[in-house]
Amino acid sequence: MTAHPYRARPVAATHFWLTPPGIIEALGPFDLDPCAAPEPRPWPTAVRHITLPTDGLAEPWEGRVWCNPPFGRFTAAWLARMASHNNGIALTFARTETRMFFDSVWPRASAILFVERRPHFFLPNGEMADGNSGGPICLIAYGEKNACALRRSRIMGALVSGWSQIT
Repeated sequence: MTAHPYRARPVAATHFWLTPPGIIEALGPFDLDPCAAPEPRPWPTAVRHITLPTDGLAEPWEGRVWCNPPFGRFTAAWLARMASHNNGIALTFARTETRMFFDSVWPRASAILFVERRPHFFLPNGEMADGNSGGPICLIAYGEKNACALRRSRIMGALVSGWSQIT
């Protein structure tokens, strides 16, 4: 029997993995990043940043949201909030068979871009991490404006939209 991938390490060694700046440039601008890296951050991800110790899930969200949430057991809550807000793009592991995808992505997202190759994230000081993401990454668009942003982004990968879910 295979263990759930988050059981071995339910909390990541760090939650501060910055999105590669090229992804933000290709998809932006964003009004809000509710789970932003702490100051000083080497580049902005949005006009407004919510950082710890403030809980970005509990704060009001306005405008177009960028969300690179902590990966692991917390990801589902962030995707549920993105689905409810319905205006933004989330970056997460492409765990397409999970409950979080069946609850917050497949029935609610407008498009998904499965990113070609595994990107290298960055450390809070702006240095690229030695290793890649360690798993396949996808960008999930909520709202048609954000699906269009994925189409125009020129980020290499496979764009999926217009699917139907069998229930």
